[in-house]
Amino acid sequence: MNVLPEWELLAPSSVDEVRAARAHHPGSRFLGGGTDLVVNLRRGIGDPPATLIDLNRVADLKGIEVAGEWIRIGAGVTIRELAQDPRVRASFPGLAAAAGSIAGPTHRNMGTVGGNLCLDTRCIYYNQSEWWRAANRYCLKYGGDICHVAPKSRICYATFSGDLAPALAVLDDAQIEIAGAQGARTLPLDSLYTGDGERYLALEPDELVVAVRARRPPALRTGYDKVRVRQSIDYPLAGVAAGVVREGDRLADLRLAFTGTNPRPLRLAGTEDLCGGALDDAVMERLSGLVRRQVMAMRTTFTSGHYRRHAAGVLARRLVRRLFDTT
Repeated sequence: MNVLPEWELLAPSSVDEVRAARAHHPGSRFLGGGTDLVVNLRRGIGDPPATLIDLNRVADLKGIEVAGEWIRIGAGVTIRELAQDPRVRASFPGLAAAAGSIAGPTHRNMGTVGGNLCLDTRCIYYNQSEWWRAANRYCLKYGGDICHVAPKSRICYATFSGDLAPALAVLDDAQIEIAGAQGARTLPLDSLYTGDGERYLALEPDELVVAVRARRPPALRTGYDKVRVRQSIDYPLAGVAAGVVREGDRLADLRLAFTGTNPRPLRLAGTEDLCGGALDDAVMERLSGLVRRQVMAMRTTFTSGHYRRHAAGVLARRLVRRLFDTT
C-alpha cells in the first residue's frame, strides 16, 4: 500500500455547514467511517483529495426512528447501532441481519449506513495495488480505457457489494433523502444506482445522503443471508434479501434482492408470478430460473461469476423456504 496523502480535515456540525464546506472545496470528499474510502486512498485508487469533510459530528445525520410500519435511518448511524437496535431487530429483522453481517465488529463500529449505501463498486482489476493495476494498464473504472471484464463494452461491470441496499429494496417505498448545493431532494432507492460500475451513483458531486426511509407491510417477514470467502471481513460473493407473505399454505407475496453479483443492487423481477399457490418444487425451480436469467455471471472477483450466480440461487431458495416455514 502507498503512504496516505496529506489532506485538510474539516468537521462541520450541520448539513448546512457540510454544504458550505463542499462549496468552498469543490474537490473534497465526504468521510463517514472511512472503511472503504481510506483503504482506496491508501492504494492510490481515485484522485487524492486535498480536503476531507468529516461527517461524524453532523447531528442531522444521526438517529433511528421507528414508527409503526415505517423506519427512518440517518446516514451517519453506524452499522453496529443499526444491527443492535432492538426496534430494528423486532420490526425489520432482515435489515438488522444484513447490518450484523457486514465485515467484522471493528468495521461495524466505524462504518455508517450512508457509506454502505454508497459503497464503491468492486472488481479484481480495480481493488488492487498500484503495480497490479499498472501491469494491466489500469481499467475503465479508473485510469484506463477498457473494462477487462467485458473488453468490448463501454460500461464498467465492477460489482456493487453493499448489504443494506437489498435489505431495504424488499421493503415498500424505500426512499433516499439527499442534500446538496441546490437544496434537498428525495430519490427512490432504486434510482440511486445507475448500473454502471464507473459512475455507479445518481448523485451530483456536491450531494450527500442524509437518511433512508422505508415501510414494512405488517405481514411481510424479512431475512438476509450471504456467502463469502471468510465468514467475517470479506465482501459478499453473493447476498440475498427476501420478503415473504404467507396466507395459510399459500405464498401470497415474494420479494428478492441481490448484492455482490451485478453493478447495482438487483431486485429480482417476475417473483409476483410465483405467488398465489403452494411453495412447492415447481415454484422453487421457476425461482431458480429467474435467478439464472438476471444475476450476472461475469467474473469481477477471484471467484467465477457462474459460481456466484449458482450460490445466489441456492441462498434464495433456502431463505425463502425458511421464511415461509417460520411465518
